[in-house]
Amino acid sequence: MALDSKSSEHSGGDGALVDPIASHPHFHRTESRIAVAGHPIHAMLVAFPIALAMSTLGADALYWWTGDPFWARAALWASGGAFLMGVAAGISGTVELLMVRGIRIRAASWTHFVLAVMLLSILGANWGFRLTGYEQAVLPWGILLSCFAAVFTGMTGWHGGKLVFDYHLGTAPIGKD
Repeated sequence: MALDSKSSEHSGGDGALVDPIASHPHFHRTESRIAVAGHPIHAMLVAFPIALAMSTLGADALYWWTGDPFWARAALWASGGAFLMGVAAGISGTVELLMVRGIRIRAASWTHFVLAVMLLSILGANWGFRLTGYEQAVLPWGILLSCFAAVFTGMTGWHGGKLVFDYHLGTAPIGKD
């Protein structure tokens, strides 16, 4: 069977597939543009919402186990911190996504973006729900939202890590030009 002209654009002369990103040198420019002294801000900020989302789940579990209101109050603060720091990390990540063509062109970047927006929605709902009464909010809905947040944190973080480790997206260039 002969290759049509459209499929031959994406294959080499020997019929092997050619990566369309590899064929465009400007798509290899994936270094961070939002950085302080070469350190990407998004990468620095994401640790906080990850840790705080997991801390919220831990505090909810400890409240459920002990009944101590301290843990419900700790979960309120942790969920608020997770949401607010997540917004800050999301803003810097969105700017990177939109400014850097080599990041924007990859479908995996958009998967990470969509998961992160979904995670921010869950974190915001979790915090907002607790603002009406943090002790009453824990069981059952607060801990359920915390479980969803933990799952989405894992999925979002896994995809973000894949972008960094597999594609070197949003990192600083190696060496000096």
